[in-house]
Amino acid sequence: MSFVSYSTLTKTLGVCSALLVCHINANAANLSWPKVNTTLKPDPAIEQQLDAMLAGMTIEQKVAQLIQPEIGYLSVAQMRKYGFGSYLNGGNTAPYGQKQADAKTWLKYADEMYAAAIDSSEDGSSIPTIWGTDAMHGHSNVYGATLFPHNIGLGAARDADLIHRIGQATAKEVAATGIEWMFAPTVAVVRDDRWGRTYESFSEHPDIVASYAAPMVTGVQGEVGDTFLTDYRRIATAKHFVGDGGTQNGIDRGDTVTTEQELRDIHAAGYYTAIAAGVQSVMASFNSWNGKRVHGDRYLLTEVLKQQMGFDGFVISDWNAHKFVDGCDLEQCAAAFNAGVDVMMVPEHFEAFYHNTLQQVKDGVISAARLDDAVRRFLRAKIRWGVFSRGKPSSRPESANPHWFNAPEHRELAREAVRKSLVLLKNNDNLLPLSPKSKVLIAGDGADNIAKQAGGWSVSWQGTDNTNADFPNATSIYAGLRQQIEAAGGSAELSADGQYRNKPDVAIVVIGEEPYAEWFGDIQQLEYQQGNKRDLALLKRLKQQNIPVVTVFLSGRPLWVNKELNASDAFVAAWLPGSEGQGIADVLLADKGGVIRHDFHGKLSFSWPKFDDQYLLNVGQAQYEPLFAYGYGLTYADKTELAPLSEATRAQSVEDNAEQTPLFVRNLAEGMLWALSDSSAALKSFNTPSAVSADGHSITMQSVNLAYQEDGRKFVWQCADNSVSASLIYAGAQPVPQDIRSKSLQLSIRLDSSNMQNELKIAAMCQQQSCLRTVSLEPVLQNMAAGKWYNIALPLHCEGEAGPVNLVQEAVRFTAAQPFSLAVADIALVNTVASSTILLECAQ
Repeated sequence: MSFVSYSTLTKTLGVCSALLVCHINANAANLSWPKVNTTLKPDPAIEQQLDAMLAGMTIEQKVAQLIQPEIGYLSVAQMRKYGFGSYLNGGNTAPYGQKQADAKTWLKYADEMYAAAIDSSEDGSSIPTIWGTDAMHGHSNVYGATLFPHNIGLGAARDADLIHRIGQATAKEVAATGIEWMFAPTVAVVRDDRWGRTYESFSEHPDIVASYAAPMVTGVQGEVGDTFLTDYRRIATAKHFVGDGGTQNGIDRGDTVTTEQELRDIHAAGYYTAIAAGVQSVMASFNSWNGKRVHGDRYLLTEVLKQQMGFDGFVISDWNAHKFVDGCDLEQCAAAFNAGVDVMMVPEHFEAFYHNTLQQVKDGVISAARLDDAVRRFLRAKIRWGVFSRGKPSSRPESANPHWFNAPEHRELAREAVRKSLVLLKNNDNLLPLSPKSKVLIAGDGADNIAKQAGGWSVSWQGTDNTNADFPNATSIYAGLRQQIEAAGGSAELSADGQYRNKPDVAIVVIGEEPYAEWFGDIQQLEYQQGNKRDLALLKRLKQQNIPVVTVFLSGRPLWVNKELNASDAFVAAWLPGSEGQGIADVLLADKGGVIRHDFHGKLSFSWPKFDDQYLLNVGQAQYEPLFAYGYGLTYADKTELAPLSEATRAQSVEDNAEQTPLFVRNLAEGMLWALSDSSAALKSFNTPSAVSADGHSITMQSVNLAYQEDGRKFVWQCADNSVSASLIYAGAQPVPQDIRSKSLQLSIRLDSSNMQNELKIAAMCQQQSCLRTVSLEPVLQNMAAGKWYNIALPLHCEGEAGPVNLVQEAVRFTAAQPFSLAVADIALVNTVASSTILLECAQ
């Protein structure tokens, strides 16, 4: 399948092209959304089976079908007790807590959960559960899987058949681990590249997104009426409905302020074709639309998606997204169910959510009809997949194919995808392709860094704590280049900092963004390495030594790199290529005889900024002035010379929020680390979601959820020693702000221990044993229920307390006198304390 325009494809699939042929009044209060024509029709036999099942199910069994816990918090015993309809693994969890668990271990875990779900000894139900996973670019959470380029690179490939084959390969690797359901594809249309999820999108233009959604879905699920949900095929999910790529200022989970016509014509493009292809699941979006959370928007989820567009599958929520709907919290959300969410992703608080939802159904807050509709939709998809006939995961025919996992043909497909995704932005004097017989210096911190070339959603959620050891079957960019260069008789020298033993003929410098995922990747400026220009200095140093420079740029979005372009003779946008780094060598290097083996194929699916303040740069807008336009991409036949570019900056510096200085709000602020001390009182620092003190037992840290995924940390003290503490520290000692005494330290805490007699102390702004304030929390603990979050504030203006003279190392320190457990989140220095906050008075 070759690339076709959105208008052509939607006509072919029986969908009216809202972009070009649906002339509807944009000012109408509620526009008409096209009805999707699909060959997937209701099966009378399945509907009769559903009628019988619903008639025989208790309310308790129905509610359990609609709640999805996460394996980091769900036990096999809890699955047996409740019989939840599904469960998931998040980006930082693997079976039994083993990050490097192999495919067999994942399959074993799937068997255990399946057996627990069909065990009717406690809940009376024998309905099999299904497992959902974020297979973002391949089966990317699993150690050793094939990792394809992230979607932004695939968008540059302009090859829908490639997308279809990647869907098939990913489904096979997911099947080999016993998992039934994939949270993919992402069909966002990104309008502001500062968004931290830009690389999850195929393009800024709905044409590419719509052209890719259907082949990815059919690759994963099979063709309706033919191979649909048979053999290795898995349940696919189109996400996130709707408008996630259009939030203001590129803020993840923010507000998409736009007309309904733009929401329909731009942001919904991928859903028309995905639904036409038979997608069974749609994930609701975290964002708001014009101020209203989509998870609570009945118009969008029920009237538009299900009724007007005709989607007959089920709607799954995002991670704890219900919490942000008006009237909801982590443990209950009738409003989201009533709006049209069918299955609720409740990673950690699923037991309380189950009981509260059950009561809301009994009280009529959630109607019996809405409950039955949600259960019917979910069970319909499970029956279509064959959950009642396929048996336990390890007994299924597809599980007899462990060789599917990281199969050689999948690695070769990923390598092809890398070749096709590369976009050549500059090739002055036709420096490329390079002779493999040359003396080549391979430099930059991305050259031999598989974690960096894979990006986020790769073995771990953020990808920041990965090393090459976490990718046992992958090939770094350096390794791919070295193999081909040495095979041709050339030499390849690796030097991250660009220092060399023998002067090279040419340097290939691999640089780019560090890994990130979701809001961790939100940025305020487009300039690459705005502060520390370490990579630019490397490029300039090589150029000053008259060494031709080829820059391979790894990024999850277009960035303003005029300075780096000027310091390079050739410049390649390589995006986030995944596990098969040798695909870059395939294109950059000629064969032994100097003949091109693979030409550049990729064309920009995102416009590249000419100025550093072009935050909303999208093809088709009134004033469109990119450096490299949408669709740009050189080949070896082109003789284009890129003239020196202006290096002047125009972006205004972003002022800090004077009202609040975040320290740990959703994620660690820049320059902050967690630290744990053992009985020796030595601090050991971390930026990871879980850790243990240096002695291996005194205190542990793990991620928990308040409002966002892993936005909290839980500390467990194992021994009684007043020197054992958990701290939020500065990476380097910081001068105490002059206005510090006008501020308060505000945070959320949750007690996970029944020992309320513990003398838990909190201290703020510390250097060694001297702190600006130290307070016992014992008095307020007496009025706190375990498992509940509370907001507290520690004023820093109290007189007569010791404090550091000049420098501060620890922003906040927690010390317990006995074994204890405490979770914390949303730590910030504030000028004004929020309402409903417990204020720790000076006299306390």
